[in-house]
Amino acid sequence: MVGKQGRVTGKIGPGLVGEVMVSVRGGVEAFYAHPTLPDEEISVGSIVVVVEYYPPRTVYVARASI
Repeated sequence: MVGKQGRVTGKIGPGLVGEVMVSVRGGVEAFYAHPTLPDEEISVGSIVVVVEYYPPRTVYVARASI
């Protein structure tokens, strides 16, 4: 899971639980998302990379550098 890219579908930011869609097991699944940097806001549609994964559905993400 760590290192996979996903797309933000629910705004991620301080005090918010965002959502990202990540390709896993041959499909795309939704995960609750938090920013790795505490004050960072990541808008809907942004591409992110999973930095930490806490089963079953929580990830910490950072903006992808493309």
